[in-house]
Amino acid sequence: MSIVVTGATGHLGRHVVEQLLEKVPADQVTAVVRTPEKAADLAERGVKIAVADYNAPETFDGLFAAGDKVLLISGSELDKSRVGQHQVVINSAKAAGVALLAYTSAPGSLTAALADDHRGTEKALLESGLPYTLLRNGWYHENYTENLAPVLQYNAVTHAAGEGRVSSASRADYAAAAVAVLTGEGHENKTYELGGDVAWSFAEYAAELSRQTGKEIANNPVSVEAFTGILVGAGLPEPVAAIIAGVDASLEKGELVVDSGDLSRLAGRPTTPIAEAIGAALKG
Repeated sequence: MSIVVTGATGHLGRHVVEQLLEKVPADQVTAVVRTPEKAADLAERGVKIAVADYNAPETFDGLFAAGDKVLLISGSELDKSRVGQHQVVINSAKAAGVALLAYTSAPGSLTAALADDHRGTEKALLESGLPYTLLRNGWYHENYTENLAPVLQYNAVTHAAGEGRVSSASRADYAAAAVAVLTGEGHENKTYELGGDVAWSFAEYAAELSRQTGKEIANNPVSVEAFTGILVGAGLPEPVAAIIAGVDASLEKGELVVDSGDLSRLAGRPTTPIAEAIGAALKG
């Protein structure tokens, strides 16, 4: 029996594998990657490496074994049919008879276009008959803290979320929840709504940035259309820019406030405060 993590060298996948290695022997962990060179350090530590690509279904043939627990980390290519990519993994997992397939989805409250692929994948997973766990991950701190350069350049936090709030958490927090499911018992056919313990607004975010940088960082709310234009100007393809701006529209409506407490319960600790994530990003 292996614990198999797809997208294992991605931002979230790395956290999951690192935390798994604190709980189970390395030879019980299989990291599924597209580029084996990126997983060389994991291989050196005894993690099994499997090379497969969501866009090449044949690469998943025989990858899973009966009894495996699998974490399907959603693809990040917003311009591809992610449901089709994920279906490849679901089909292979079903053929092998895995014990559990956990999927990193989006909050049930999210109506933005970004959620469409997640809802489609959830439907495919439920229809497969596999034992499943839906990890409906809320927003990540790093969605903001990894993009501080333009904020610090222009001394402004520009967004289209109005006075909306978001209960984000760190990737490490969401990874801890996934690891709890993969190494624990009794998570079959459960849905977890995951979000940070504290919801914050962009005015509060700008104020915290001001406090930590000693600069006056303005809160700059704009329309969804204007924000889409800004993102396109920064080099994003228009369809991707529209998806990201659409999330801000949902955020303004309160759709990214998740107050279930599931994340801190599964992680076994409080979630990481946004102020701590800002501090780490500014140091990094």
